[in-house]
Amino acid sequence: MKSQKHSKSALGILWRLALTFAFLLWALPGHSEERRVEKRVPPVYPEIAKRMRIGGIVHVEATVSPDGSVTAVKAVSGNKMLSPAAEEAVKRWKFAPGDGPATVGVDINFELN
Repeated sequence: MKSQKHSKSALGILWRLALTFAFLLWALPGHSEERRVEKRVPPVYPEIAKRMRIGGIVHVEATVSPDGSVTAVKAVSGNKMLSPAAEEAVKRWKFAPGDGPATVGVDINFELN
């Protein structure tokens, strides 16, 4: 009898945790929303990176306000020497307006000619 009580209470806890997790995913601002880029500003390739022949892709996550302006950016992967230039460029981008704030992933490709 005790094992049934424990399994029922454990099931109840798991059920509540699952509901809480589902609600948090739903409540997070704009993770599933795609936003069209209306104004794209190219990054300024860091001179030292050019001289060292460093290239590649920097993945940036941008927080976009309902009016389409970028309110925050953070490089999440890519070369640390290129990340600041990618972040500075995306800060100046403009996205299509939306219903609420959104988090948008952007890949900035630094190519050596």
